Amino acid sequence: MKLLHQELIEVIIKTFYEVYNELGYGFLERVYQNSLYLELKNKGLYVEAQKKIKVYYKGIEVGEYYADLVVEDLIILELKAANCIVIEFENQILNYLKGTNCEVGLLLNFGIKPEFRRKVFENSRKIRI
Repeated sequence: MKLLHQELIEVIIKTFYEVYNELGYGFLERVYQNSLYLELKNKGLYVEAQKKIKVYYKGIEVGEYYADLVVEDLIILELKAANCIVIEFENQILNYLKGTNCEVGLLLNFGIKPEFRRKVFENSRKIRI
């Protein structure tokens, strides 16, 4: 079975490890974000940093957040530089997916050990009022 946006995800994860192997652990998230942004752009991908995303409640805009990176208008990347991935980070990326037309999110942690989680929230499950 083929995963949604599988080829693009493979490129992103490979690039995540390239950046991690070059920089290692201990920098601020912004350093990793800037480095990953440059590497993904160098691979010819359309990448937006700190993309403003509006949040709606029952059809009314109630807030906004800024996605660390959005790749090809398809995948939201949430970057962390924490000891490990915790459930709150996973919930955060799921909430981001609920508020956008993106169906796939990658949580990338530049921690003591590099780790990632892939989250999917299909548009067909999203409530649009």
